[in-house]
Amino acid sequence: MKVLFAGPSLSKDLPQLRIKTVPELILAAPAACGDVAKATVEGATAIGIVDGYFEASRAIWHKEVLFALWSGVRVAGAASMGALRAAECSSFGMIGIGEVFSRYASGTLVDDADVAQIHAPAELGYLSLSEPWVNVEPTFRKMVTAGVIDTAEFELLHAAARRLHYKERTYRTVFESLGPIPPERLAQMLSWVAAHGVDQKRLDALELVDWLVSQNGRRETHRNWRFSETLQWRDLLVELGLNPEPGT
Repeated sequence: MKVLFAGPSLSKDLPQLRIKTVPELILAAPAACGDVAKATVEGATAIGIVDGYFEASRAIWHKEVLFALWSGVRVAGAASMGALRAAECSSFGMIGIGEVFSRYASGTLVDDADVAQIHAPAELGYLSLSEPWVNVEPTFRKMVTAGVIDTAEFELLHAAARRLHYKERTYRTVFESLGPIPPERLAQMLSWVAAHGVDQKRLDALELVDWLVSQNGRRETHRNWRFSETLQWRDLLVELGLNPEPGT
């Protein structure tokens, strides 16, 4: 059983993935606290984490990632919450995939909010309602290269996007921060972004999907470290209605 936790990062692709789903691949909602532990106990052999909840509900615990790894589950992360957890747990065997992970692992990115965005619920396909920084920055650089904006405008837009809270950051909001802007220029920039903008989270998430599909459906042998239980971990298992022993 292979489990993919994804939402807004793959909102354009989830319908097609459901149609073309590979054997044993379960498409799950963005992960919240306890979901990785539950998938491990229920028999997952590989888990891919792309998106995860973090504000309205508790985020994925590092401890449940370690539990999955210790149990022999291959775990990979990319794009969003998955990239964060992979950067934090890579020394224990979690696999990081893609550009966003690489930037967190190298320390180029340090703020969790750089991958954060608000989105519609599952019933509306997790439609993105704000734009994450990891997409905005490379898009602005691409706009300079394409001659859509100049370097001075880049600096203004870069600073404006950085100042905005992740829930308020959209391309329209950032472009309007340039001050009075002719409607036709605004329309031109928005049209260019719609056609050529960089969706780094999606690119990384699709790379993770390829990794997940390629997994052999078997659990690995135990790691060269031991999983240590804590009272908080046992409390979570009780809360979830689970009572596994490490490695089962």
